[in-house]
Amino acid sequence: MATVLVTDDEYTVRYALRTVLKRAGHIVLEACDGAEALNVLKNHAVDVVILDMIMPNKEGVETTIEIQQTYPSVKIVAISGGGRTRNLDFLAMAQTYGAQTVLSKPFTNEQLLESIST
Repeated sequence: MATVLVTDDEYTVRYALRTVLKRAGHIVLEACDGAEALNVLKNHAVDVVILDMIMPNKEGVETTIEIQQTYPSVKIVAISGGGRTRNLDFLAMAQTYGAQTVLSKPFTNEQLLESIST
């Protein structure tokens, strides 16, 4: 069982991920952008951050860098559908800056759960 911080600006995505992760026995925290994610990390012990790359206020690549610098033991799973341009370079950038795993939306429940356990 892991404590997982789901960070995505879309409520429906957070809801879906939370549901899958809780059914698998994980503790789930949520944030709607990178700034909120960093605040959650200050106050909670988190094992894994699932981090959308395209968000308002503080986007995913910048947040990945800050998490990696401040909380190097926290695993980062970067997720993205590429936004309106379907450009998935954000995932490659996230990996360059410290994300251990990347998932392109849409992904399966199995892929999600595997990303947490590996």
